[in-house]
Amino acid sequence: VQLQAFGGGLVQPGGSRRLSCEASGNIFSIDAMGWYRQAPGKQRELVARITASGSTNYADSVKGRFTISSDNAKETWYLQMDSLKPEDTAVYYCNAVVRRLIGGPGGYWGQGTLVTVSS
Repeated sequence: VQLQAFGGGLVQPGGSRRLSCEASGNIFSIDAMGWYRQAPGKQRELVARITASGSTNYADSVKGRFTISSDNAKETWYLQMDSLKPEDTAVYYCNAVVRRLIGGPGGYWGQGTLVTVSS
């Protein structure tokens, strides 16, 4: 199973950015999809998560500004980030809990994409 994250870059404060993550490989279904981030000198933290049924949860710091969504048929999920702040600067990682065609369920990580919020 491979996860590929896209969409990072430099954004001005108050701006928007959309991240996407595409899953491929030995996948039967995806139970949950998420985005985490890790800022310099800090631990990786959950940003947003969505289950296959559509339930979502968000970190308090991004509620009302970020929106997670998914296209289950494409095995792709997105993170729409609005009203970005400098403190949102981090490497963003996508994550998925996958039921594999062969083998048991497992958790997987994408390679990370850097979002820098700066003027």
